[in-house]
Amino acid sequence: MNYFSECTQCPRKCNSARSQGKSGFCGETDRVRIAVACLHFGEEPLITVHGGSGTIFFTGCTLRCAFCQNYQISQNGMGKAVTQDEFVEICLKLQQAGAENINLVTGSHFIPKLAEYLKAAKESGLTIPFCWNSSAYESVEMLELLKPYVTIWLPDLKTLNSDLSKKLFAAQDYPQTATNAISWMIKNFPLKTIECPAPKDYTDSNGEKWKKDEIKEKMTQGVIVRHLFLPGKFEETAETLLWLKENADGKACISLMNQYTPVPFAEDESKSKTRKASLSAIENRLVSKDEDTDLQDLIEAYDFDYLFYQELTDDTSWLPDFTRTQPFSNKLATPVWHWKVGFFVVR
Repeated sequence: MNYFSECTQCPRKCNSARSQGKSGFCGETDRVRIAVACLHFGEEPLITVHGGSGTIFFTGCTLRCAFCQNYQISQNGMGKAVTQDEFVEICLKLQQAGAENINLVTGSHFIPKLAEYLKAAKESGLTIPFCWNSSAYESVEMLELLKPYVTIWLPDLKTLNSDLSKKLFAAQDYPQTATNAISWMIKNFPLKTIECPAPKDYTDSNGEKWKKDEIKEKMTQGVIVRHLFLPGKFEETAETLLWLKENADGKACISLMNQYTPVPFAEDESKSKTRKASLSAIENRLVSKDEDTDLQDLIEAYDFDYLFYQELTDDTSWLPDFTRTQPFSNKLATPVWHWKVGFFVVR
């Protein structure tokens, strides 16, 4: 079946003839494009573990959030087409470099092809798990195509407010679509972890020293639901956490993020005007100390079984720039492949 001939694979159902070279709402044809592959050390501890997450960033997006930190690749088309063989080679290079998993970031608009690519990677010797890192704006029908290959799921649950989702990413149906997708993930992939010894002495990205054979917990299957607090929208976060308490607690991990950061978008006046209009729905600023305190009180009140929460910081140096061959700070990532230069030598 050619899912790309009149594309309806994502909830937008834009009907674009992507297989004939026409771009869909996602900005992409049926050619799988990626921008960078790296060992990433800034994910949740269950995912990063000792070796880092083997993260592959795809070009294009079905959602296009107004505040997207990865807008250069999700909205501006930065990246390079890769064949199935090239994709498999990238996965194997990440595994060889010590990745704990292959973390597929924003690939929802390529699912039918990626299912074939993932199958080929497994058949070519990939033994580490695949993680699906997405906005959760995807249909259960498409997720079923990934079910034989993906065991770890990292969906966002951005908001349950349909008016807010309409303003920020032109998707009024996001809350229902995302909760359906996340419920499917939780039902099909119960949480499984193992103890993972450090392969050598090392210092992690937080400056913590680890001795050889010291143990960290590692996820091999399951769901981590991420929610980014939007400044000035405490009630929306409280509502989202209540849904997670009722539907995910004890079955999945929760990751509440407080690192909302205004992005210095480089774009023309027309795009900037449209983006500013969308961003007027929230307070486009860093999270305040008072908000951080309120969030911690909320976490304590809900008493989740397994929840990650970050320490508040005003450091914005982590914002990526995909025009650089090292898009992240050196402590956060080790590049393995970049759309401009191909493979790096990883030591």
